[in-house]
Amino acid sequence: MSTLHDDTAAVLYDGQCPLCRKSIAIVKRLDWRKRLSYHDARDIEHLPPSDVPLDPAAMMQEMHLLTPDRKRVYKGFRAFRYMSARLPLLWAFWPMLFLPGVPWLGERVYLRVARNRYNLVPCHDGECAVPLRPPADKARTPSG
Repeated sequence: MSTLHDDTAAVLYDGQCPLCRKSIAIVKRLDWRKRLSYHDARDIEHLPPSDVPLDPAAMMQEMHLLTPDRKRVYKGFRAFRYMSARLPLLWAFWPMLFLPGVPWLGERVYLRVARNRYNLVPCHDGECAVPLRPPADKARTPSG
């Protein structure tokens, strides 16, 4: 059982996933109040102390978040929802994450993205680019 921790919630993410690293970089820019700390879940020896058992395999399936007291863990969409409450630019959207049906849908979308995170966006060395669509006139096939 751990007793030493700081007052930040600990975000545990896949540090070898370029999409995950890019997402964390964005979250860090939104976290100007320094309410979150960020940890590569693959670096098991350097994870923050926790009263909650952490399963390395489960951490590779979805992001985990340890509460500041290290007594509770949120996973996937619930971790995102917890983070949203602590990032001022997301406060306006936070209540919507609790509307009926949103948690159900959010969990499914999160898990689909998490399962396919290495294939969704082409990423190299932490730089991720969304593929551009061809201009509308080139995408159309000539008729006639």
